[in-house]
Amino acid sequence: MKLLPKTLVVSLLVALTSLLTTAAAAGAANDVVPSRTATSPLLGSWALDTSRLPMPPAQRPRSVRFTFADAGEDKLSVRVDIVYAPGQEAHSASTVALDGTAAAVKDSPEADTASVKQPAPNVLVMALQQQGVLVSTRIYSVMPDGQHLVETAVYPGNNGPLVMKASYFTRVR
Repeated sequence: MKLLPKTLVVSLLVALTSLLTTAAAAGAANDVVPSRTATSPLLGSWALDTSRLPMPPAQRPRSVRFTFADAGEDKLSVRVDIVYAPGQEAHSASTVALDGTAAAVKDSPEADTASVKQPAPNVLVMALQQQGVLVSTRIYSVMPDGQHLVETAVYPGNNGPLVMKASYFTRVR
């Protein structure tokens, strides 16, 4: 696995810290408690709109579903269910504290560790690692209608430049 250049990792961390600081300050100014999942519009199940993926239809997964649930004590349960184009399935799960503490991810083809923060009720920032290496940072944002979720993912490309992509989800329940 190719490691990210140190300057790139530092730049990503500075940008993420700035985002979280700004969101936390805005939340504090409005008496918002950013770590409370009980009222978060993120909770529920979300289905990926695979038709919007930038790949040939035959290569797209058949389905992707994310489920976010309140796990109590300022923790979030995250489940990801994927059915790939050929029919293989992947089901991963984790329970993570909303304070950025690293937690194990079970059965994920992409990551073995996750850390999350919830700077606002409709936003979740997630960092994923595999064998101690940052593999992606993801920001989940629930749109004002409460029925649509956008995942913005940032990860290293094959030859070093960053890749940023958006994926679009619709609430299932």
